[in-house]
Amino acid sequence: MATPFHPLRPCPPPVPIPARSGHEVAASASPTISSPQFKVKILHPVENVDLRLLLLENISQEAVAAFRAQGFHVDHRTKAMTEEELIATLPEYHAVGIRSKTKITARVIQAAAKLLVIGCFCIGTNQVDLSAAAQAGIPVFNSPFSNSRSVAELVMGELVALSRQLFERAHELRHGVWNKQSKGCWEVRGKTLGIVGYGHIGSQLSVLAEAFGIRVIFYDVLNIMPLGSARQVDSLSTLLSDADFVTLHVPELPETINMISQPQLALMKKGSYLINNSRGKVVDIPALIDALQSKHLAGAAVDVFPSEPGSNGAPFDDQLNSWATALRNTPNVILTPHIGGSTEEAQRLIGEEVAQSLTRYLDYGSTIGAVNFPEVDLRAMAQERGDYIRVCHVHRNQPGVLKQVNDALSPYNVEKQYSESKGEVAYVMADIADVSIEEVAMLRERISGTPANILTRFLA
Repeated sequence: MATPFHPLRPCPPPVPIPARSGHEVAASASPTISSPQFKVKILHPVENVDLRLLLLENISQEAVAAFRAQGFHVDHRTKAMTEEELIATLPEYHAVGIRSKTKITARVIQAAAKLLVIGCFCIGTNQVDLSAAAQAGIPVFNSPFSNSRSVAELVMGELVALSRQLFERAHELRHGVWNKQSKGCWEVRGKTLGIVGYGHIGSQLSVLAEAFGIRVIFYDVLNIMPLGSARQVDSLSTLLSDADFVTLHVPELPETINMISQPQLALMKKGSYLINNSRGKVVDIPALIDALQSKHLAGAAVDVFPSEPGSNGAPFDDQLNSWATALRNTPNVILTPHIGGSTEEAQRLIGEEVAQSLTRYLDYGSTIGAVNFPEVDLRAMAQERGDYIRVCHVHRNQPGVLKQVNDALSPYNVEKQYSESKGEVAYVMADIADVSIEEVAMLRERISGTPANILTRFLA
């Protein structure tokens, strides 16, 4: 299920990204430094590599501009790439940004020898092999909050449109048919909305729904404090049998694939509605078509599909999904092309958030917010200290590694150091003083030559 949103746990403020040009930047990047006189030292890879970024699937131009403003070389593509295209293209890039259609598989990661970081400019990360990325020393960042409101508002619009058969009446009138009727049309006030997955989206949706006079129940695998008058139920079956509208907000996991199929649809009230704006494989679409055609369900809204076209204008037909024609011809079904979070506001916020995360990692080594990686950060360096080197060492999580690293660093003054592990991968960052650039090659050889080494970077 989705990670629960906790209304009493404030999110940390975003960390400003300093420009790569060397301009002085205020040190609000470090919560441990309060002096307005402190100036952040701008870090770059010691090798002075020209970092190249590839952004796919028409990621917002705000993100493109933000990366270029930091001095990165950015290539921007409007379409997704296939696995073979990625294998041929990614070896030249140090970072890649994707949305939901591009799949970063283990084969792609193995081929992308220079790849340092992956950005998912969306909520989900199931399109990336997170374990393979971690094993290769590649953190993956996403934007878990930024489009929550957009999806919640879309669901509210679909609730009203389904209950009033708006799409059917609009389609008829566009074809010259006047069909004013009230049969099968309802107000949403007083109805029950069942939310499956009470995370960032589900919790926001419950607040909006209550403002419409809708009773809210929800089911989640975690016990979560509800917002407003919403009530958590003990099982999915209870929710399905009690709700007039059921809306899904869960990730794609082995346990959520086809979580709504014939048995679950049979539990739903006759004349109820199903809305899926989460992941395409969560609903058994042929079973949904049967439930709609038998009139057991009064309508549905589907924004995500098991297989989706790779670009705008491509056909959505039976070659893509064998049931596409049957679904398109079923009455009172709202079909949208994966637009849940596709608003100008959401895409701008997503672009800003993920661009910040990628830049913080490439420039400073910070992995705060990574979904597959130990979360490590160090406070910023003072700009006037020119003899600092930041060591970023990703390694297999096994005994003795820190001793080997600290032995290599022992001739120098270690100003600060922090390490963390997650599963089989560990990450240590250290700032060392009084080291010359000429000595870095020796340090690199010694640290990267340890048996547990996955990736070692030096920033100066």
